[in-house]
Amino acid sequence: MKGKLLRVLRILNYSSEYLITLYNSTKNAIFVLIYLTKESVLKVFFLIFIMSIGSVTTHAQKRNFQLKMKRVKRTFKAIPKSLIDEVKNADLIALGKKLYFEKKLSVNNSISCNSCHQVDNFGVDNEPTSPGHEGKRGGRNSPTTFNAAFHISQFWDGRAKDLAAQAIGPILNPVEMGMPNEAAVISKLSKIKSYVTDFKKAFPGKEKSLTYPNIGMAIAAYEKTLITPSRFDDFLNGDENALTFQEKRGLKKFMGKGCATCHRGVALGGDHYFKIGLVNEYKTKDMGRFEVTKRDGDQKVFKVPSLRNIMKTGPYFHDGSVKTIDAAIELMAHHQLGQKVGPGFIEDVKAFFTSLTTNKKFNK
Repeated sequence: MKGKLLRVLRILNYSSEYLITLYNSTKNAIFVLIYLTKESVLKVFFLIFIMSIGSVTTHAQKRNFQLKMKRVKRTFKAIPKSLIDEVKNADLIALGKKLYFEKKLSVNNSISCNSCHQVDNFGVDNEPTSPGHEGKRGGRNSPTTFNAAFHISQFWDGRAKDLAAQAIGPILNPVEMGMPNEAAVISKLSKIKSYVTDFKKAFPGKEKSLTYPNIGMAIAAYEKTLITPSRFDDFLNGDENALTFQEKRGLKKFMGKGCATCHRGVALGGDHYFKIGLVNEYKTKDMGRFEVTKRDGDQKVFKVPSLRNIMKTGPYFHDGSVKTIDAAIELMAHHQLGQKVGPGFIEDVKAFFTSLTTNKKFNK
């Protein structure tokens, strides 16, 4: 209280120009109006009263926020420090990284995993769909490889059960890397002495270490290192100042609107499937998971994408047809929730999304 009184007495001696400056910085008209009235004892005590009310309000808001954090922590989980022992598996990870950047895994030595999933660009190429070895494009957007290890399956339709299965799929895809068969891949790598040595080191004690499944296992080991903590993880781990007020407001709106029904967990997505156009139809010829399961209920069902680094991984949706995050938010609200959202909602949710962007860098 003594400190507040001294602060008030100091303020009373300042000019009106200072008070105007104070208003511009605080946006609190009540204080400014009181300052501009005649000096009196009443003014002093009223100021102290107002400051005390503000202090009580701040503590009340903090208590309410802490209560809401219980729900936040039930819905989302912080990224763990590691998914793989990088010391114990150093040789395996090093081989996987080498293969991730290896263009010789394509039929004409033109593209690698990194061509579509660029580690210096948040694991994407920012293309609606990616060009293959002949420049032809696939039918779906290339999702980021960052944090893919947290997903229940791989690809938009979940046809690969894990990272290892996903890694070897594009190599034989005629549109993507175009290699004719597994034997051709092994034959090509076997002619490179360094690969023969690297596979023996990464898979010690194996009679045949350079095998097609082992290519997938090595790349998967490397991809398990591509996890991206952000300020949101600091927030989940207890640092309430890690997020700005607007980012917290965006998080509240995001959860209140129902977005976290799909985008939840460690990756804020990737842990289950949902139909696109759940409430209002989304027009697409892509039948999604139905092409894998042949179940009618899986028509237009896709794996929910992760929202980590979402501000950097556009364009959006399985078809890459949505250019901006603003449009993506608006369309998702319409198609999945049956709701219309305005600019205020979009700006606040975008602010929250910014807290999901990592500062971590990965070298080639």
